[in-house]
Amino acid sequence: MFIEKYINKIINKNCIDVLSEMPNDCIDLVVTSPPYDDLRDYGEKMQWSFEIFAQTARLLYKVMKPGGVVVWVVGDKTKDGNKSLTSFKQAIYFQEIGFNIYDVIIYEKTGAGPPHPNRYFNSFEYMFILSKGKPAKVNLLKDKPNKWAGASTFGNVTRREKNGKLTPKGKKIINKFGIRTNIWKYSNGKGFTTKDKIAYKHPAIFPENLAADHISSWSNEGDVVLDPFAGSGTTGKIAKMLKRKWICIEINKEYCEIAKERIGK
Repeated sequence: MFIEKYINKIINKNCIDVLSEMPNDCIDLVVTSPPYDDLRDYGEKMQWSFEIFAQTARLLYKVMKPGGVVVWVVGDKTKDGNKSLTSFKQAIYFQEIGFNIYDVIIYEKTGAGPPHPNRYFNSFEYMFILSKGKPAKVNLLKDKPNKWAGASTFGNVTRREKNGKLTPKGKKIINKFGIRTNIWKYSNGKGFTTKDKIAYKHPAIFPENLAADHISSWSNEGDVVLDPFAGSGTTGKIAKMLKRKWICIEINKEYCEIAKERIGK
């Protein structure tokens, strides 16, 4: 298959060029965090605008398999007291070109930088779960402790039908753990995001546990996981650990060397 030339590779190119030459319907999962407005300096080669985003989005739709999922981790800048809402604009555009907004998950950070004057601390980012049709792989994480684990529900469990009537489902025993909510909390910052010291040469890395949870949720072993803005290589490293095939695309050569060292380990 033509896709094999990219598998388990770190590609030092513009993702638009690489995605353009990739075959259609070849990627199972994307876990990525694109540039956030102009909040970080990613090197002189990195240019970002809504037009470049839109081109990237259309190419992602092209390369995703039917049932494939894109995890788009993004935030907004505040300028002159006004939120950019770039994240929402991007999500709406994804929807307009054919993706389903399957879920919106909040990435809550335990550590947050100082707020803008007269504002609350900003301690979250958005994680848009985009699917090309119905997701082919859904492995919901069940790690939320249940207070009444082992006990029986009080009375019968019921389900509200479309016509408003309640259908009895009987009693059930409460499991030790339930499906987590769509607010995911991670320790971030040096020493928490990753133990790889070299990774902190990149200005904006997301937690390895975040990547692991998404890769586990939306793919199976042997699937192809892509990060078109690979940065320090977190997605590739975790995909390899979880026995997935991986592709990392990164325009900055210095970051490619960091990713190479992390994934090589």
